[in-house]
Amino acid sequence: MNVRLTESQKIKVLNSDDLYSIMRQVLLRENKIDRNKEHFWLVCLANNYQILMIELISLGSVNATIVEPMDVFSFALQKRAVRLIMVHNHPSGELTPSGMDVMLTDKMRAIGKFINVPVVDHLIISEKSYCSFADTGLMEQLEEENRFDLTFAQQDRLRAQAAQAQYNTQVEMAKRMLADGLPVDMIVKYTDLPASEVERLREK
Repeated sequence: MNVRLTESQKIKVLNSDDLYSIMRQVLLRENKIDRNKEHFWLVCLANNYQILMIELISLGSVNATIVEPMDVFSFALQKRAVRLIMVHNHPSGELTPSGMDVMLTDKMRAIGKFINVPVVDHLIISEKSYCSFADTGLMEQLEEENRFDLTFAQQDRLRAQAAQAQYNTQVEMAKRMLADGLPVDMIVKYTDLPASEVERLREK
């Protein structure tokens, strides 16, 4: 659901304080019952950091909300956003990111990097304050750890690692079969190694 903004709210987001001032107003517009539920908003920014739109992606329970990457990035691509900021509230007022918050941010960061629409921050807000992943160094940490690297180079590395692991297994099997005195043709049949490779192993 698109969040209606006044012209004065369509600001350039130069820091997390700028965005929190807007998002707090958005949260306080909700009735008391809905403010006690977790909301997940997507803030789409232009190249000059101007707010293009704010979309309510999900409205959950008092302690959780479900967010799918397709929902997040479909809106971003439709609006031709250059960068994104994710925002969600903790009705309890506790602003420390949960493990699920960190995992979600990491996945969205990786997808955004892959499609060239970077997620530059994630704010956890309450009615009184907020926590910024960028300000606390969490975004930088996730970038360095790069646990969800979706680049083609990473995929090539993973395929190479898998191929090497398979080869190592074949070699170990061939060595055990050679130690048991099995003929080369049988070892080739069961390991898929070339006969020349088996001969090389036997000569060692």
